[in-house]
Amino acid sequence: ARTVLVVGDFMAAGLAEGLDTAFAENAGVRIVVRSNGSSGFVRDDFYNWPEQIKSLIETEKPAAVIVMLGSNDRQSMKVGDMREQPRSENWTKEYERRTDALGKAIAAAKVPFLWVGMPAFRVPKMTSDMLAFNDIYHQAAESHGGEFVDIWDGFVDENGAFVTSGPDINGQPVRLRADDGINISKAGKRKLAFYTEKPLLKILGLTAPGSMITPSAPAGAPVETPAPAAPPIVIDRTAPMLLSDPALDGGSELLGAAPPAKANPDLPGEKLVVEGKAPIASPGRADDFSWPPKAAAATDTTTAINR
Repeated sequence: ARTVLVVGDFMAAGLAEGLDTAFAENAGVRIVVRSNGSSGFVRDDFYNWPEQIKSLIETEKPAAVIVMLGSNDRQSMKVGDMREQPRSENWTKEYERRTDALGKAIAAAKVPFLWVGMPAFRVPKMTSDMLAFNDIYHQAAESHGGEFVDIWDGFVDENGAFVTSGPDINGQPVRLRADDGINISKAGKRKLAFYTEKPLLKILGLTAPGSMITPSAPAGAPVETPAPAAPPIVIDRTAPMLLSDPALDGGSELLGAAPPAKANPDLPGEKLVVEGKAPIASPGRADDFSWPPKAAAATDTTTAINR
């Protein structure tokens, strides 16, 4: 199986969970998460990602690396002997240097990688900081041959504002975020993975998460000549024919037609149609207009029983 290494903070752990779901039916892809929930670029004394990524790649030997990191970095950072405030000029320069170092370390290992951006958060100031961070991540990824995956639109409304609920990968309304406005729900994790799938599939040479990798022919192997194309099949078509027009097939009658039976001229119905003679009405019937009325023949005989 080809290994996909997911690294970063607690957001990366959620992304890996979503990717596990996406590739659950593909035994040829293995999602490995090596996240540190409280890590980031600011506290490199706690966890130094540019240094750690080298050993992680050597150990896992991944076919691709996915980075999602930065949600913990809205804090002051020690630059030299000074403590710099978030997004100050010196803070930003040092932050760019550290993110660039991570991209450079992955590129040095000659492993293709994706860098997934941060989503919006409920606190407006945090959201604006994430937008600025994403620009830095974008630059760090593309500077070293990686690809930046922008997930921002999946977690905001049409006005760009944070949303707790929104459409899932099938367009159905679901809860995407936890009550704290920071963490991601199960459906949100799957949506994170959805944004990452397409570029990841391209790296892995797949067409869909459930498809298998097609092995390529080794270098120098003889190329099999494709079989000649089969001759086209000629289909004879007849002109449309009305069922009421037997002359089109050369006949004069419809299939199954038979000459009508000759009518009996003595039948009352035939006399009425041919000669115009109505049958004699039975006495007492509604069409008996004789006068004086004829007595109807007795059909029943009632016998009284004398006691």
